[in-house]
Amino acid sequence: MRFSDRRARFNRVVTNPLFRPFCGWVPMWSIVEHTGRRSGTVYRTPVSMFHTADGVAVLLPYGTGRDWVKNLQAADAGRVKVGGKTFAVTNPRIVPTEEAVGLLKAPWRQLLGRAGVPHTLLLTRA
Repeated sequence: MRFSDRRARFNRVVTNPLFRPFCGWVPMWSIVEHTGRRSGTVYRTPVSMFHTADGVAVLLPYGTGRDWVKNLQAADAGRVKVGGKTFAVTNPRIVPTEEAVGLLKAPWRQLLGRAGVPHTLLLTRA
């Protein structure tokens, strides 16, 4: 299930500023730091993130064409804050969620499998 662009705009303006202080500390709520392709500005985007053996998996409920995804792909790198720790990531790849589910530990495997989100972004710990 892909969320609407209207919901994405609402979250960017209202929800993200409210939740950003908690993201990176609460399980599942994390921060992706990425650099704008044109501006060079560093952005911090709240996301739902899950650990994998060699990095993290990020749900893409708003689709694969979001600016933060494009920024990570263009730079082939970024940083994530999850569980109170920040680390560098590289090799952003968009995969079908069914493929990403196999990389997760239970209970996250069941949760991600039922989320109804068609694509997931995999990031490798640098």
